Amino acid sequence: MSVIDTLFAGRAAPLARDGYPPVASGIVKTVQSSPLWLSTNGLQGDEQGDPVYHGGPEKAVHHYAVEHYGWWQACHPASPVALVAGAFGENVSTQGMTENTVCIGDIWRAGTAILQVSQGRQPCWKLNRLLRTEGAALAMQVSGATGWYYRVLREGWLAPGDRFELIGRPCPDWPLRRLIAALFPADPRAPGLAQEWQEAAAIEALTANWRATFARRVQTGALEDWSRRLHEPAHPAASIWQPHRN
Repeated sequence: MSVIDTLFAGRAAPLARDGYPPVASGIVKTVQSSPLWLSTNGLQGDEQGDPVYHGGPEKAVHHYAVEHYGWWQACHPASPVALVAGAFGENVSTQGMTENTVCIGDIWRAGTAILQVSQGRQPCWKLNRLLRTEGAALAMQVSGATGWYYRVLREGWLAPGDRFELIGRPCPDWPLRRLIAALFPADPRAPGLAQEWQEAAAIEALTANWRATFARRVQTGALEDWSRRLHEPAHPAASIWQPHRN
């Protein structure tokens, strides 16, 4: 059992890079000391810069294990951003819950809310911009230390110090580490990978987008092109302010 060490929320704000127009991003959040209402669309006062790819009912809350930050600090000792809890735009930071111990579909009671693990995170190039390191998003993907998202089964209040209590585990054979390895395989030709995709495509608790991705791979035998997600375009659009408020 873990507790919420820190709760984060924040409005979308310009994320700058020299020579590029700023982009709206909710990756920079602030510590919240008071309880926040959690609706099916996310935490009170939280916001995403790009509602097409971020936020919404299937990605209402992002959870990141504080244990991972030691690895990030070792890899990026000169990071312009302090690599501590909250650095990657998570809403919830805990100790004792990682991708090794949390399964897809897990149902957790936290505060007065009930949440279900819906998918892992697919890191994008805004992480590169935040850390001023071109390979940061790819490094997160390869490491498997992506964090995960929840859908909200029952709205309620979340506060620092609230306990996470596991009340349902429909997919005990699918820890997030296994799911993330299937989505981002080190070897796309590894024996048994197609079977992993087929099984993952049938997980009812998994988001529809991830199930469709696995099903498409079963049909085509091929991975998607991740370059647009992982690498910032040479001339990103300057029209950025389409924030998604919860």
